[in-house]
Amino acid sequence: MQTNTVPTLSISMQPELMEFLEKNIWHDELIPSQLVINNHSFDIGISYRGNHTRKLRKKSYKIDFGTYNEEFLGREIHINAEYCDPSFIRNKLSFDFFKQIGINSPDCRYVLIEINGRSSGIYLQLESVDDYFLQKRQLSYGPIYYATNHQTNFSLLTTKGEPKSSLISGYLRKIGNVEDDSDLEKLIIKVNTIPRNEFGKEIVKYLDVKKYLIWLCGVICTQNYDAFIQNYALYRNGESGLYEMIPWDFDATFGRDWNGGVMKFNRVPIEGFNTLTARLLDVKEFRVQYRILLEEILENYFTVSDFEPRIINLHKLLRPYIALDPYKKDAIDLFDKEQEFILQFILNRNQYLRDHLKDLE
Repeated sequence: MQTNTVPTLSISMQPELMEFLEKNIWHDELIPSQLVINNHSFDIGISYRGNHTRKLRKKSYKIDFGTYNEEFLGREIHINAEYCDPSFIRNKLSFDFFKQIGINSPDCRYVLIEINGRSSGIYLQLESVDDYFLQKRQLSYGPIYYATNHQTNFSLLTTKGEPKSSLISGYLRKIGNVEDDSDLEKLIIKVNTIPRNEFGKEIVKYLDVKKYLIWLCGVICTQNYDAFIQNYALYRNGESGLYEMIPWDFDATFGRDWNGGVMKFNRVPIEGFNTLTARLLDVKEFRVQYRILLEEILENYFTVSDFEPRIINLHKLLRPYIALDPYKKDAIDLFDKEQEFILQFILNRNQYLRDHLKDLE
């Protein structure tokens, strides 16, 4: 829960290590540093994070504490620059929305970052999806994979239609072992090879279908184009043995793409895409279930009246910090216009989806 104050994380590292990091943006090994918050000091390792974001002026970071940290309730955190999102709130809005509709999502809060005494501006601190993520939610231990690129489309083929070099290409195993890789390969094979007339009764042995459909509703409403082929974590529940989707990287939502450009409200169809989604919605029972879930969400959660007070409050909280951010202050006028932009998107997207519920009959 975001409070009315934004804490400051003061990071210090040796100047030569800072210079090395700035010159080697693809270096993933952790740089030894120190973090101070509320007069508490911690030894940390820090590196840049993300893919295209590493090329931007304001970069994002991963911070690793080595062991469980009481202050941050985890072993590592992600510090997102949100540089391409002119509103600075799309990720948080999305994760809070997913929680509302019943999907486990990372906790997040806004923080100020100082590095070697110099302000880097305001960031979004994200919880890592790992074993501590599971413990906090009293979820049974199970393997977790990050879908790191567009190869994670639940298909036997790449997005270019070519055979994959590995069925689990693009998946980064966060928690688990080599045996879990085989289980993930099995899931992808099953998604692609179960006969059509058996798919409905067989896929439920591998996938929590209802949770997938709720996740699909969230993606469809927020219109995260990339979420079908990346931008998610995949968790196999240790108790049920079924796979579940966890949203990740949802800044390219609510009418803007991953570069911050405008994405029209009708860009992603109501059926979504990727092999798994297509096969699920090919089953009448699942298609009807998806329609009922989506209709309820459009009526009760994805509405202007529900989002407007949150958007106003976040804008009010962030504006003083955006105005002082060395990387964002020149775009303050655009930041001020984003409230109306997002609310108009919600209104248009909601109506578009309502108009196309008939497509699910």
